[in-house]
Amino acid sequence: MTVTGSGADETVWLAVQREWADDGKNAVKLLAYKPLDKSWSAVRYPLDSAEAGWLGLSEITAAGDRVIIIERDNQIAEKAKVKKLYAVSMADMKPLKLGGELPLVQKTLVRDLLADLKAGKGYVLDKVEGFTIDAAGDAYIVTDNDGVDDSSGETQFIKLGKL
Repeated sequence: MTVTGSGADETVWLAVQREWADDGKNAVKLLAYKPLDKSWSAVRYPLDSAEAGWLGLSEITAAGDRVIIIERDNQIAEKAKVKKLYAVSMADMKPLKLGGELPLVQKTLVRDLLADLKAGKGYVLDKVEGFTIDAAGDAYIVTDNDGVDDSSGETQFIKLGKL
């Protein structure tokens, strides 16, 4: 979740992780909530194709004139193929009311995270869940281990530097 604008232009954006029944294949919603009038709208975001398992979104973060989105598969170790940061221009984020045809945004690859996730010499974790940029402009990602029995229990916090 992220917030753009202020006052009458304030919008709370939510990245929906996986397709809803009305999304079709390989597209998910980026929901827009306007606190001023309590209205909901959305755009559609195109997903890459998965070799195995599924693809989905984990995070949306406002960054200047764009949002950065984590797109990932649910695969680990050598099966992991998609762990990426994509950008969508705020100029492309023109949501329409839910229930009708929604515009499809264009995404631009910012960084493939596989090399960053392999740098620790362990196996690639499936859940890259968080992304932020600090006041100095350095970007960070964090994984989530869910604290479940079939997880290694490992969480990684990785500095990416300037993007």
